[in-house]
Amino acid sequence: MRKFNFLFWPVLSGILVALLLLQYFPALTNGGSTGLTLHRTSGSHPTASASGPFSYADAVELASPAVVNIYTRTVIKQSVHPLFNDPFFRRFFDDDSIPQRERIQSSLGSGVILSDQGYIATNNHVIAGADSIVVALKDGREAIAEVIGTDPETDLALLKIELKELPVISLNNSDNIRVGDVVLAIGNPFGVGQTVTMGIISATERNSLGINTYENFIQTDAAINPGNSGGALIDAQGNLIGINTAIFSKSGGSQGIGFAIPSSLTEQVMKDLINNGRVIRGWLGIEVQEMTPRLAESFGLKEMQGLIIAGVFRDSPAHKGGLQPGDIMLSIDKKPIMNGRRSMIEVARYRPGETIAIDILRDGKSETLTISIGERPLQRPAQ
Repeated sequence: MRKFNFLFWPVLSGILVALLLLQYFPALTNGGSTGLTLHRTSGSHPTASASGPFSYADAVELASPAVVNIYTRTVIKQSVHPLFNDPFFRRFFDDDSIPQRERIQSSLGSGVILSDQGYIATNNHVIAGADSIVVALKDGREAIAEVIGTDPETDLALLKIELKELPVISLNNSDNIRVGDVVLAIGNPFGVGQTVTMGIISATERNSLGINTYENFIQTDAAINPGNSGGALIDAQGNLIGINTAIFSKSGGSQGIGFAIPSSLTEQVMKDLINNGRVIRGWLGIEVQEMTPRLAESFGLKEMQGLIIAGVFRDSPAHKGGLQPGDIMLSIDKKPIMNGRRSMIEVARYRPGETIAIDILRDGKSETLTISIGERPLQRPAQ
């Protein structure tokens, strides 16, 4: 055994060095792992809750007959010579004596049949200024449409056609949709005929885009192109959840950012147009200024919350209810105010005569005012 004594100390030293290495460098024992624990599925197949249909043909077959093509024609009168457009030259002629020629301007869009009475929802910009509107159904039938009413502030319009046995789309409550839900856009892009594109809901309650006065858009990456306006955005079961309205594009084509008006808002506007001939909206009669971090600090607010009342219209609901310039609106019916445009949209949803509780901050003291909602005055188009 003595002949192996010379090996004892080298072996013992090697063991001690190895133990030290394992203590201070544990990654050496697991192939370079850094301590990351990964959770893997037990099999190669997705779970039942994550699986989807192999085809959306049933949804399209259910909804597409109720999506129509809309063709508009507008007569534009033009002077026969550019000189007649010169204000100085026109002074020597009566307007009736200036020779003119007519040019027909055509455009196209889409629409959705909401009821078997022939009511069709579309975008206001699709039919604005049109002298005649023709609706073409998927089954080949055509009809001249009557404009029942329009609401430029949401870019919605309601048409009606006189045809029997009309296909009708079912509405789903757009308040229940979630980001990530599969959606299909049906319309008539570029006039090529009815087309279906697929995507997901990218976002909800999009506003402050500068498209409409009242904005509460569903954002989707389903391809939407010119001609899709007024068409249907449906869920995977074929139910309507929105009216396709606009695209965000620098080239004029689809770039994966499209916007649709929710079906819940569409339904409210359509009912108002049928029952009242106009859309009735709640109104306080105030001018507001958005809160900023500097203003919040100056008012002693811990959070950047609320709206500053910049002005109050005389004899308006706000004036009668006691709101004053300089007040800070903190909440409406206990819902904190975080965005001015969204809060005004919420106010517009109330019906005239309903009362709401508004929490305010005045001279550093909290107060609650009860205000009876009024009806928003009609907005006259710019001359």
